[in-house]
Amino acid sequence: MKLLLLLGLVALSECVVRIPLTKGKSLRDHLREEGKLSDYLKTYEEEVASKFSQTEDAVVTYESMRNYLDVVYYGTIAIGTPPQVFRVMFDTGSSNLWVPSIHCNSPACRNHWSFDPASSSTFKSNNVTSVLPYGMGSVSGVLGNDTVQVGSLVVTNQAFTLTSAEDNVFANFPFDGFLGLSYPDMVDDGTTTVFDTMWNQGLIPDDLFSIYLSSYGESGSMVIFGAIDPSYYFGNIYWVPVSKEGYWQITMESVSVNGNIIACDGGCQAMVDSGTTMIGGPRSGIINILNVIGAYLDSNREFSVDCYTISDLPDLYFTINGKPFNVPARAYINQKTCTANFIVTPSNMPELWILGDVFMRGYYTVFDRANNNVGFATSA
Repeated sequence: MKLLLLLGLVALSECVVRIPLTKGKSLRDHLREEGKLSDYLKTYEEEVASKFSQTEDAVVTYESMRNYLDVVYYGTIAIGTPPQVFRVMFDTGSSNLWVPSIHCNSPACRNHWSFDPASSSTFKSNNVTSVLPYGMGSVSGVLGNDTVQVGSLVVTNQAFTLTSAEDNVFANFPFDGFLGLSYPDMVDDGTTTVFDTMWNQGLIPDDLFSIYLSSYGESGSMVIFGAIDPSYYFGNIYWVPVSKEGYWQITMESVSVNGNIIACDGGCQAMVDSGTTMIGGPRSGIINILNVIGAYLDSNREFSVDCYTISDLPDLYFTINGKPFNVPARAYINQKTCTANFIVTPSNMPELWILGDVFMRGYYTVFDRANNNVGFATSA
């Protein structure tokens, strides 16, 4: 399955993936130790109460996302009647909706908000088990149906997984679950995706959604259901056909530096994935990039560059459908640690490139299901 939330490193002989959110204490633990947890929860609950007090349906919904250290972006949804609120990652690399259940005793569940089906008058259980594998772990539980509210959109009878077990890797994520936005082909349990239900129930005017990701920890990240908003980009949108329905998969022609092709020579496949932090690619291509930028394996087994060289490093160009999209060094190098934001894709997708958040922060991205296109425009 897909590779999610990966902050990793690449070695010549092996690919080692590091997920820093799973190390150390959770956000909740840190806030508790600093005496800020109650204030945080009060503020969060007030925001949620205001947000979900809206009862009128909207043809276009703007769902704000929090930028957590430029590592992950997540927003809030509500499930059930009355609504129970959850923080979810809006993930274009998977298709299922899941949140923890109160019946889950895994440490990962205890660290997050959980859904109580008995407290929802609209919940329906179908007693079907569900196992959802991801690149770094899996969750399992039972399927149910209930009302799901995203912004002011109220989706009725939406299928989702209530997890009863989660691998420990999910324990310290700053969100509770996932809302997948990929194609229905990627659904692991035969259910209908949230986005397809939105469209089938006539809740959005256009069969598309768009994403803007902020940079450097700034606010303003947004997923927009049913519309393209010109205020989030400059210039034109460049449209790229989806090459295979499943992931948001497209054809890429090359990766180049200073006019010289260093990877994807002759063409390759890439997926546009809001659920992956870095840019991923086949081992040979990533090694070529690391060599060109002068990265070296440091004592933490991460690939680093000398901090004083960052301003002199070249832009990378990803040519897609005849258009070169540049990714500057300030995007592909972590400015605080001077480490390279690249990973090798896993063995189950060895030739697939992943255009994750490092790429998407530079480009407002439109996911057009009606025409099976992905659109890129320079972020405002």
